[in-house]
Amino acid sequence: MDLAETLFFKSELMKFQRRSLIKLFGLSVLSPLAASSCSLNRSKDLSVSGPQVLTTWNHGVANKIALDSMNEGMTLSDSLVKAISHVENDPKDQSVGYGGRPDEDGTVTLDACIMDENGECGSVTYIQDIKNPIEAARLVKDYSPHVILSGAGAQKFALAHGMQLTDLLSPESRMQYQEWKRKGAKYKTEANIENHDTIGMLCRNKEGNIAGGCSTSGMAFKSAGRVGDSPIIGAGLYVDNRIGASTATGLGEIVLKNLSTFLVVELMRNGKSPQDACVEAIQRIIASYKIKKDQVGLIAINKVGEIGAASILPGFFYSYTDQKEIVVNEAVSYYD
Repeated sequence: MDLAETLFFKSELMKFQRRSLIKLFGLSVLSPLAASSCSLNRSKDLSVSGPQVLTTWNHGVANKIALDSMNEGMTLSDSLVKAISHVENDPKDQSVGYGGRPDEDGTVTLDACIMDENGECGSVTYIQDIKNPIEAARLVKDYSPHVILSGAGAQKFALAHGMQLTDLLSPESRMQYQEWKRKGAKYKTEANIENHDTIGMLCRNKEGNIAGGCSTSGMAFKSAGRVGDSPIIGAGLYVDNRIGASTATGLGEIVLKNLSTFLVVELMRNGKSPQDACVEAIQRIIASYKIKKDQVGLIAINKVGEIGAASILPGFFYSYTDQKEIVVNEAVSYYD
């Protein structure tokens, strides 16, 4: 890093730290001291003896499904798959599963991954006509010698293990695609469309074990063949059950260049809280690429149940659920 880059980083770091102290969370107005010490540190004011669920965006219903599943004794993987499948099945959520916005050719292609408390993981990329890619990813984790299967091979594997073909293009997504073509078919990245895109979910059970899952239909009208960060272990999701876990949302190309979730977990391994780790990972992205208009959001949970969240731009929300509450808060952002 040359002198100019060093000065830029230090200047922007100071601005980010000041913003972090005065950011408002949810509907509660906190003093700077309170905001810095307790707003995201769940273990300070809540019992974390029971299950916890942390999810990108406003997915309180999915959080409750995962929490209830863990309370009923389901495994972390089963709980993740059940909850994320609920979102994938909802045609109103046009960023995941059925009803996802298609690529430039009008084809819905899906990506997903899962990583469990034992470090085992599975992923599917560019899979078509399979409604629940998170289930396909879990099948890869459990029954394949590989970590990632893609395209036709991923579909073949899913069908061989009992999954069914489904036309994923909903009437609404089809109309939006046709309107996009009519307007000239120009691709652009957009942050916080409808306050959701990828669903990334982190679950911690009552024993303190952690697992995570991630599912997406990718950027609307993307280039055919494009794969983002969501199904890539260390980019869209990373879990180390000894330390904690992180998942990402936003423009996948940025996350892929930084392996942001692996970085967050490594920062926690070196002693940072989940909140400080998420903030530093966002700072590194800004320092490396000087991004001003693209969004990345990160969430994290550690072994003792503390959580964190941060983003480049405002408007990134996350959902947190435990035995006492279901809350949706806006993460601290680098830019106002």
